[in-house]
Amino acid sequence: MVGVTTLSAAERAFESVRDAIVRGTLAPGTMLAENALAEGLGVSRTPVRTALARLQDEGWITVFPKRGALVRGLDDRDVLDLADARHMLESSMVARATPAARAALADRLGAEIDHQEQVLRAQDLDAFIDLTVTFHRSFVEVGGNALVLELESRLADRHRHVLHLHGAAMLDRWEQIVAEHRELVVQLRDDPAEFSRALRLHQADSIAPGSRNQ
Repeated sequence: MVGVTTLSAAERAFESVRDAIVRGTLAPGTMLAENALAEGLGVSRTPVRTALARLQDEGWITVFPKRGALVRGLDDRDVLDLADARHMLESSMVARATPAARAALADRLGAEIDHQEQVLRAQDLDAFIDLTVTFHRSFVEVGGNALVLELESRLADRHRHVLHLHGAAMLDRWEQIVAEHRELVVQLRDDPAEFSRALRLHQADSIAPGSRNQ
Protein backbone atom coordinates (compact mmCIF):
# COMPACT_ATOMS: atom_id res chain seq x y z
CA MET A 1 0.00 0.00 0.00
CA VAL A 2 2.80 2.39 0.81
CA GLY A 3 4.28 1.96 -2.67
CA VAL A 4 0.94 2.65 -4.34
CA THR A 5 0.40 5.78 -2.24
CA THR A 6 3.87 7.09 -3.00
CA LEU A 7 3.44 6.46 -6.73
CA SER A 8 0.10 8.24 -6.70
CA ALA A 9 1.58 11.23 -4.89
CA ALA A 10 4.47 11.36 -7.37
CA GLU A 11 2.05 11.27 -10.28
CA ARG A 12 -0.02 14.07 -8.77
CA ALA A 13 3.10 16.15 -8.16
CA PHE A 14 4.31 15.55 -11.71
CA GLU A 15 1.00 16.54 -13.28
CA SER A 16 0.62 19.61 -11.08
CA VAL A 17 4.07 21.01 -11.86
CA ARG A 18 3.93 20.06 -15.53
CA ASP A 19 0.54 21.72 -15.98
CA ALA A 20 1.78 24.89 -14.29
CA ILE A 21 4.75 24.98 -16.66
CA VAL A 22 2.61 24.26 -19.72
CA ARG A 23 0.20 27.07 -18.85
CA GLY A 24 2.98 29.50 -18.02
CA THR A 25 2.09 29.79 -14.33
CA LEU A 26 5.65 28.61 -13.68
CA ALA A 27 7.55 30.73 -16.18
CA PRO A 28 10.87 29.81 -17.80
CA GLY A 29 13.71 30.72 -15.45
CA THR A 30 11.72 29.96 -12.30
CA MET A 31 13.66 28.03 -9.65
CA LEU A 32 11.72 25.24 -7.96
CA ALA A 33 12.58 24.10 -4.44
CA GLU A 34 11.66 20.61 -3.24
CA ASN A 35 10.56 21.81 0.19
CA ALA A 36 8.29 24.54 -1.17
CA LEU A 37 6.75 22.22 -3.73
CA ALA A 38 6.16 19.50 -1.16
CA GLU A 39 4.49 21.95 1.21
CA GLY A 40 2.36 23.48 -1.53
CA LEU A 41 1.23 20.10 -2.84
CA GLY A 42 0.71 18.57 0.58
CA VAL A 43 3.08 15.67 -0.01
CA SER A 44 6.49 14.58 1.22
CA ARG A 45 9.74 15.39 -0.57
CA THR A 46 10.13 11.85 -1.94
CA PRO A 47 7.30 12.01 -4.51
CA VAL A 48 8.34 15.57 -5.40
CA ARG A 49 11.87 14.35 -6.09
CA THR A 50 10.46 11.56 -8.27
CA ALA A 51 8.28 14.05 -10.14
CA LEU A 52 11.18 16.42 -10.75
CA ALA A 53 13.32 13.60 -12.15
CA ARG A 54 10.55 12.73 -14.60
CA LEU A 55 10.07 16.37 -15.57
CA GLN A 56 13.78 16.61 -16.29
CA ASP A 57 13.65 13.44 -18.40
CA GLU A 58 10.86 15.02 -20.47
CA GLY A 59 12.81 18.25 -20.92
CA TRP A 60 10.66 20.61 -18.86
CA ILE A 61 13.24 21.43 -16.17
CA THR A 62 16.92 21.13 -15.31
CA VAL A 63 17.66 19.75 -11.85
CA PHE A 64 20.62 21.13 -9.91
CA PRO A 65 21.50 18.88 -6.94
CA LYS A 66 21.04 20.61 -3.57
CA ARG A 67 19.93 23.81 -5.32
CA GLY A 68 16.57 23.00 -6.87
CA ALA A 69 15.24 22.80 -10.40
CA LEU A 70 15.13 25.44 -13.13
CA VAL A 71 12.12 25.67 -15.45
CA ARG A 72 13.40 25.49 -19.02
CA GLY A 73 12.22 27.77 -21.78
CA LEU A 74 11.71 26.90 -25.44
CA ASP A 75 14.15 28.55 -27.83
CA ASP A 76 13.42 29.22 -31.50
CA ARG A 77 14.94 25.89 -32.52
CA ASP A 78 12.67 24.02 -30.10
CA VAL A 79 9.58 25.73 -31.50
CA LEU A 80 10.59 25.08 -35.12
CA ASP A 81 11.39 21.44 -34.37
CA LEU A 82 7.98 21.02 -32.75
CA ALA A 83 6.25 22.58 -35.77
CA ASP A 84 8.16 20.30 -38.15
CA ALA A 85 7.31 17.19 -36.14
CA ARG A 86 3.64 18.11 -35.93
CA HIS A 87 3.51 18.88 -39.66
CA MET A 88 5.00 15.49 -40.52
CA LEU A 89 2.54 13.63 -38.31
CA GLU A 90 -0.58 15.54 -39.31
CA SER A 91 0.07 15.77 -43.06
CA SER A 92 1.23 12.17 -43.41
CA MET A 93 -1.81 10.79 -41.61
CA VAL A 94 -4.19 12.91 -43.70
CA ALA A 95 -2.45 11.65 -46.86
CA ARG A 96 -2.83 8.08 -45.59
CA ALA A 97 -6.55 8.39 -44.80
CA THR A 98 -9.26 7.27 -47.20
CA PRO A 99 -11.36 9.93 -48.96
CA ALA A 100 -14.39 8.76 -47.00
CA ALA A 101 -12.58 9.13 -43.68
CA ARG A 102 -11.35 12.61 -44.63
CA ALA A 103 -14.85 13.68 -45.67
CA ALA A 104 -16.38 12.42 -42.43
CA LEU A 105 -13.75 14.25 -40.38
CA ALA A 106 -14.27 17.44 -42.39
CA ASP A 107 -18.00 17.32 -41.62
CA ARG A 108 -17.30 16.97 -37.90
CA LEU A 109 -14.61 19.63 -37.74
CA GLY A 110 -16.83 22.24 -39.37
CA ALA A 111 -19.03 22.32 -36.27
CA GLU A 112 -15.98 22.29 -34.00
CA ILE A 113 -14.61 25.41 -35.69
CA ASP A 114 -17.90 27.17 -34.97
CA HIS A 115 -17.25 26.39 -31.30
CA GLN A 116 -13.69 27.70 -31.60
CA GLU A 117 -15.05 30.96 -33.00
CA GLN A 118 -17.46 31.30 -30.08
CA VAL A 119 -14.79 30.91 -27.41
CA LEU A 120 -12.40 33.23 -29.25
CA ARG A 121 -15.08 35.91 -29.50
CA ALA A 122 -15.45 35.52 -25.73
CA GLN A 123 -11.65 35.84 -25.31
CA ASP A 124 -11.57 32.46 -23.54
CA LEU A 125 -7.98 31.51 -24.29
CA ASP A 126 -7.84 28.34 -22.19
CA ALA A 127 -10.93 26.90 -23.88
CA PHE A 128 -9.58 27.74 -27.33
CA ILE A 129 -6.23 26.11 -26.63
CA ASP A 130 -7.97 22.91 -25.54
CA LEU A 131 -10.11 22.98 -28.68
CA THR A 132 -7.24 23.67 -31.07
CA VAL A 133 -5.04 20.90 -29.63
CA THR A 134 -7.95 18.49 -30.13
CA PHE A 135 -8.55 19.91 -33.62
CA HIS A 136 -4.99 19.20 -34.73
CA ARG A 137 -4.97 15.78 -33.07
CA SER A 138 -7.93 14.86 -35.29
CA PHE A 139 -5.67 15.06 -38.35
CA VAL A 140 -3.45 12.41 -36.81
CA GLU A 141 -6.35 10.23 -35.67
CA VAL A 142 -7.82 10.06 -39.18
CA GLY A 143 -4.81 8.06 -40.39
CA GLY A 144 -5.67 5.18 -38.10
CA ASN A 145 -2.11 4.47 -36.94
CA ALA A 146 -1.95 3.85 -33.19
CA LEU A 147 1.84 4.28 -32.95
CA VAL A 148 1.78 7.64 -34.72
CA LEU A 149 -1.07 8.73 -32.45
CA GLU A 150 1.11 7.81 -29.47
CA LEU A 151 3.86 10.03 -30.84
CA GLU A 152 1.37 12.89 -31.20
CA SER A 153 0.36 12.46 -27.57
CA ARG A 154 3.98 13.05 -26.55
CA LEU A 155 3.96 16.36 -28.45
CA ALA A 156 0.56 17.59 -27.27
CA ASP A 157 1.73 19.28 -24.05
CA ARG A 158 4.51 21.11 -25.89
CA HIS A 159 1.99 22.24 -28.49
CA ARG A 160 -0.25 23.46 -25.67
CA HIS A 161 2.71 25.25 -24.07
CA VAL A 162 3.57 27.10 -27.29
CA LEU A 163 -0.06 28.17 -27.67
CA HIS A 164 -0.02 29.60 -24.15
CA LEU A 165 3.21 31.45 -24.92
CA HIS A 166 1.51 33.06 -27.95
CA GLY A 167 -1.83 33.58 -26.21
CA ALA A 168 -2.06 37.36 -26.51
CA ALA A 169 -1.10 37.28 -30.20
CA MET A 170 -3.73 34.61 -30.90
CA LEU A 171 -6.47 36.70 -29.34
CA ASP A 172 -5.39 39.65 -31.48
CA ARG A 173 -5.67 37.62 -34.69
CA TRP A 174 -8.49 35.23 -33.82
CA GLU A 175 -10.45 35.90 -37.02
CA GLN A 176 -7.45 34.87 -39.13
CA ILE A 177 -6.96 31.73 -37.03
CA VAL A 178 -10.58 30.69 -37.57
CA ALA A 179 -10.26 31.36 -41.31
CA GLU A 180 -7.09 29.26 -41.49
CA HIS A 181 -8.78 26.41 -39.64
CA ARG A 182 -11.69 26.53 -42.08
CA GLU A 183 -9.24 26.43 -45.00
CA LEU A 184 -7.55 23.37 -43.50
CA VAL A 185 -10.90 21.59 -43.37
CA VAL A 186 -11.64 22.46 -47.02
CA GLN A 187 -8.29 21.04 -48.12
CA LEU A 188 -8.69 18.04 -45.82
CA ARG A 189 -11.72 17.05 -47.84
CA ASP A 190 -10.43 17.99 -51.30
CA ASP A 191 -6.65 17.60 -51.59
CA PRO A 192 -4.13 16.16 -49.09
CA ALA A 193 -1.23 17.88 -50.88
CA GLU A 194 -2.90 21.28 -50.56
CA PHE A 195 -3.76 20.43 -46.96
CA SER A 196 -0.05 19.92 -46.26
CA ARG A 197 0.79 23.29 -47.82
CA ALA A 198 -2.00 25.09 -45.93
CA LEU A 199 -0.91 23.45 -42.68
CA ARG A 200 2.66 24.65 -43.15
CA LEU A 201 1.46 28.23 -43.72
CA HIS A 202 -0.83 28.02 -40.71
CA GLN A 203 2.01 26.81 -38.51
CA ALA A 204 4.28 29.59 -39.79
CA ASP A 205 1.68 32.19 -38.82
CA SER A 206 1.25 30.56 -35.41
CA ILE A 207 4.99 30.85 -34.73
CA ALA A 208 5.47 34.28 -36.31
CA PRO A 209 2.20 36.00 -37.27
CA GLY A 210 2.37 37.53 -40.72
CA SER A 211 5.34 35.43 -41.80
CA ARG A 212 3.55 34.13 -44.90
CA ASN A 213 3.69 37.65 -46.28
CA GLN A 214 7.42 38.10 -45.69
